[in-house]
Formats: sequence, C-alpha cells, structure tokens
Amino acid sequence: MSDSNGPRALLTRIRVWLIVFVACLVLSGITAFPLVTELRLLDSSLDGWAAPVADLLPGLAEWIDRVRGGLETADEQAPYLLYGTDWLAFAHLVIAVAFYGVHRDPVRNVWVVEFGMIACVGIIPLALICGPLRGIPFWWSVIDMSFGVVGILPLLHVRRLIKRLEAAAAPTPASVTGPEPAGAR
Repeated sequence: MSDSNGPRALLTRIRVWLIVFVACLVLSGITAFPLVTELRLLDSSLDGWAAPVADLLPGLAEWIDRVRGGLETADEQAPYLLYGTDWLAFAHLVIAVAFYGVHRDPVRNVWVVEFGMIACVGIIPLALICGPLRGIPFWWSVIDMSFGVVGILPLLHVRRLIKRLEAAAAPTPASVTGPEPAGAR
C-alpha cells in the first residue's frame, strides 16, 4: 500500500500543481503577443454570437471596442508602442522558465514559489495605482487584481506541500549524530 502523503506523493502533487501554474503563465504570455488580432476577434464576437453578453454588460462591450480602436491606431501609427506588450509576454515566459528549478528540486528552490507569491501580491497595488493613472475603469482593475488572487492560491498550496516535503525529508536526530560508537555504553 502506498503512502498518499509520503515524499514521492508530495513531489508528484507539487509537480502537477507547478505544471498547471506554468501552463497558465505560458498561456497568458503567448496571448500577449497578438493583442490587436485578439481584440478584433473579441469585439466582433460581442457583435455576433456573444451579443447577449454585450447586452447584459454594455460597459464591457464599450470598453473592448475602445481598447480595440486604441490598439488598432497604435498598430497603424505607432507600432513600436506594442513592443511593450511583447516584453510583457516575454516576462511571463521567463517567469515560467524559472519554475523549472522548483520542478527539479522543490525544497532547494522554494524561493521561486515565494517570489511568485510576492509578484501576485504586487499586482494589487500596481492595478490600484496605475489603473487610474491610465484611465482604466475600476472594474477592469478588479479583473486584473483577480489574476494575482487566483495566481497566489496554487502557489500557497505548492509552498505548503514543499514545506511538508522538506519536513518529511529532514534527518531524524539519530541520523544526524550517526550511530552510537561501539562500547560507548
């Protein structure tokens, strides 16, 4: 019978959660490259098959239309501005790569998970400060902040699992001091 909380099981659970988290990071990174195309598709879908959503949330439809127009204008008149979103995408991919170290050796690289947690917390003040400065509707800033809240949840779980793995692998007092020398009694 296998131990569902033993070191092997903990390592497997850590790795599964890391794969899910990294997949989400990569997905969010990759989708930051084709923003103009994505906004065109989203805006046209709100006019077409997603019209009930636009009717239910007219502010969302107006915001998507406004952002699409801004991105199209930037793409036509100042495409170099979109280079910033390319760097955003690249940053997501680089952060995802950093989690490979945690996959290889979770206990030694728990700091990467903690770094990710700090980044998730940092999303909140960034959205609250920069959102109003850039004219972002508050409800959109709340959506942005939700990425930090949702992102930190699996990282908190992974950190707890890593701490359990560390405790399970910790040497016992007898193994630290070694065997008792012969004739010591």
